[in-house]
Amino acid sequence: MRWGLTLKYYLQALLVFTLNHFILGYMKTTPCSFLLSSIGAGVGLLFSICDLAAENWPSWRGDLAGSGHSKETSLPLEWDQKKNVIWRIDLPDRGNSTPVIWKDRIFVNQAEKADNFRGLMCFDKKNGSLLWKKGVTYQQKEKTHPSNPYCSASPSTDGERIIVSYGSAGIYCYDLEGNELWKRDFGPINHTWGNAASPVIYGDLCIYYHGPDNNNGLLVALNKKTGETVWKFKEPQRKPGSRTDGFKGREQGGVIGAWSTPIIIPSPTGDQLVMTFPMQIKAFDPKRGKELWTSDGLNPLIYTSPMYSQNTLVAMGGYYGNTVTVKTDGTGDVTKKKRLWFKERDHGGIGTGVIKGQQIYYQDGNGKLYCVELQSGELLWQQKLPGSARTWGSLMLSADHIYTLSQAGETVVFKADAKGFQAIAHNQIGEKTNSSIAVSDGQLFIRTWKSLWCIGQ
Repeated sequence: MRWGLTLKYYLQALLVFTLNHFILGYMKTTPCSFLLSSIGAGVGLLFSICDLAAENWPSWRGDLAGSGHSKETSLPLEWDQKKNVIWRIDLPDRGNSTPVIWKDRIFVNQAEKADNFRGLMCFDKKNGSLLWKKGVTYQQKEKTHPSNPYCSASPSTDGERIIVSYGSAGIYCYDLEGNELWKRDFGPINHTWGNAASPVIYGDLCIYYHGPDNNNGLLVALNKKTGETVWKFKEPQRKPGSRTDGFKGREQGGVIGAWSTPIIIPSPTGDQLVMTFPMQIKAFDPKRGKELWTSDGLNPLIYTSPMYSQNTLVAMGGYYGNTVTVKTDGTGDVTKKKRLWFKERDHGGIGTGVIKGQQIYYQDGNGKLYCVELQSGELLWQQKLPGSARTWGSLMLSADHIYTLSQAGETVVFKADAKGFQAIAHNQIGEKTNSSIAVSDGQLFIRTWKSLWCIGQ
């Protein structure tokens, strides 16, 4: 049962009943101004309580730390192409971006190859109807991987504006009605596999990684209201052949690039902005762009975003790259003095894992799941997932349930348990996808190469 909505409707009904009796019983004895102010305060309080039942999913992986954690605990466990499907709508073209959600609106980044269109679509969460569609035409040729269509980044919203990256076509900001507020052009992104990093809204800033591009990669903070540059950091250039994981590849010593979305994490001295660049983890003061600390040890190919918990930062390289785990309370070069553990040629995949308690859960690209101790790196267990479990998507955690979405459109739900793998459900919708699951109001939202699904009970 969707307890979030049930509570909301119950409180609204209770509000109407209470106000009726309050007004009828006290109209004759209470001054009108005081009566109206009391009613207003009561309405605000009760509707605020109602809103707590529904969760927004305003950015890729849900929050500033990119944790993939949902606060909702009664999400659907079983569905197929018909069962527990609230609605399904067709999308105009392929796409890898994950939806973001604010109250009754869903935002999806979408390219249309035939028209050279790159845009943002806004849907009604209740029924999937299209509310508006905005974007730009970009005629220049741009490289990308065959499985990575343009506009693979997710949008980001603060409830007043929605900011989206169109890759080489620029970064755009709209209000929630689709009116353009500002735009910025940082030039083309030149990489054989395209791009996918999502913008992050933090306070009055929009943090954006314009890359991967070994010559023109840029981490930039923009004023979210005007688009003006507040600070920027030019990504260090990497020489071909400078890998640290022993894998050479075919392109001048191996492909170099990061598809990582930066995260914001807490620390005793203030928030930190953490970005995993090729070969390095770097932490910055998000407000001023000052570099706080750096750790070496990553390989030059970075797919996943970093993970954070308990003053510990976990960064994984792609394609069996290195895993580096460091404490986040250091300064300067913390490679030796703050590193907890390090694994060369580890099993990190394309999607980002989740941390629950003292364990890290993550998945390689071939469908094998791993559970590792956070503080020691000890492998507790590994398990091949059922079905066609190859994935580019990231894990999502709700209470002690973890959801993983495969490229074949299969979702396996399993228990977060250090003792061993426990499958809870195995669901199929039969459509290819490279996206991750988004959550709001007791429902799951899945974007495939054909359509957008709303799963509920």
